[in-house]
Amino acid sequence: MIIKSFELKKITNFEYKLFLLYGQNEGLKNEIIKTHFIEKFKSDIFRYDEKEILDNKSNFFDGIFSKSFFEEKKIFIISRVTEKFNDIIEQIIEKEVKDITIILNSTVLDKKSKLRKLFEKEKSMICIPVYEDTSQTLNFMAKDFFKEKQISISQETINLLIERSRGDRGNLINELDKIESYMKTRKSISIDEILKLTDLAENYNVTELLDSCLNKNSKKTINILNENNFTLEDCILIIRSFSIKLKRLQKIHQEYQKNKNLESIISSFKPPIFWKDKDNIKRQITNSRLEGIENMIFKTNDIELLIKKNSNNAVNIMSDFIISTSR
Repeated sequence: MIIKSFELKKITNFEYKLFLLYGQNEGLKNEIIKTHFIEKFKSDIFRYDEKEILDNKSNFFDGIFSKSFFEEKKIFIISRVTEKFNDIIEQIIEKEVKDITIILNSTVLDKKSKLRKLFEKEKSMICIPVYEDTSQTLNFMAKDFFKEKQISISQETINLLIERSRGDRGNLINELDKIESYMKTRKSISIDEILKLTDLAENYNVTELLDSCLNKNSKKTINILNENNFTLEDCILIIRSFSIKLKRLQKIHQEYQKNKNLESIISSFKPPIFWKDKDNIKRQITNSRLEGIENMIFKTNDIELLIKKNSNNAVNIMSDFIISTSR
């Protein structure tokens, strides 16, 4: 059964056991899961990635079909769901499992999708298409934030902020969090400051990829590369973003050689480092050498030129470089 995201409030209890949220608006999907399920569902919550389940189905089924004396209900939130999960859902339906709620979080599913058709057809299952937020919705969110924080900002600057969120409230919320951290002792912000503080929405996946690479987490790096379909423009963006990250690490490393108080260096760094990034920066500094970072900066320049000269093979060139760096 299909329902719109704003109609979820009509569901006052958990008579429905299976929910599918699909679409690119991760911010809205996360908000729906938090507001309509996690905050209302006062029981055990289990989070999985589809790949974890496909790699170990028996462990997942044990968690669903077994029931502890102390457990009343359980909720399972499964991310990055694809067509591969259709067979598992059909097995769950056959077992008629009680006292569980399963929420599937998927990206775009076309009309031919078996998984989407299954949820749309069955009246006992809820299918929730999640579309991009409108500029008007994001504009209201941003204005409410700046009004509440008593921060003076022009409409032009708000428009830039909304443009950079690419129709996803999750991206906008991330940027507003950065601004709030930056504005602790100030009451106005300029468009130039917004340009320095904020990232393009496309950079969120890029940031996760590059942090995994710099943290030497090759397994996660490869997974991210495999889960995305990059274009030539994406490859150039990734390499340029990598260069920016490396240059920031270079500056921090240079300061670290003079002053061994890494916490102080990171806290006072300009532009400010968002608190969520601080642990990654610490890990990357302690696990690297200044000479190695400087050599990597030269390599990124060479790789960008190589990608531009071999555009038909851009994804392979970029992927090979990122994977080799992550090891």
